[in-house]
Amino acid sequence: MFTIYSIVIILTIVNIITINDNWSMIIYDPFWRTIKAKNVSTYALINKFGISSATIDRLRKNEGISTSKIDDLCRILDCKVEDVICYVPDENSKN
Repeated sequence: MFTIYSIVIILTIVNIITINDNWSMIIYDPFWRTIKAKNVSTYALINKFGISSATIDRLRKNEGISTSKIDDLCRILDCKVEDVICYVPDENSKN
């Protein structure tokens, strides 16, 4: 039997999924290609350059990171912003 808390959690998850399905998004596929091309590991980013493991995890999940972190990555990797992020428009967007 569902408790009220279970129902709230399920509705929250459904709401988050619905919102995310309707948003355009920034993805970090270029970041992964750039670190591979420059032969820089996530281990080095964390231990040598001080990028947090939480930031690496957010990049893996295509979750938001600050422009300050994007700036740090561009400086460390000696690259442009487009070598780290890519905007993917929502296919259902009216614009």
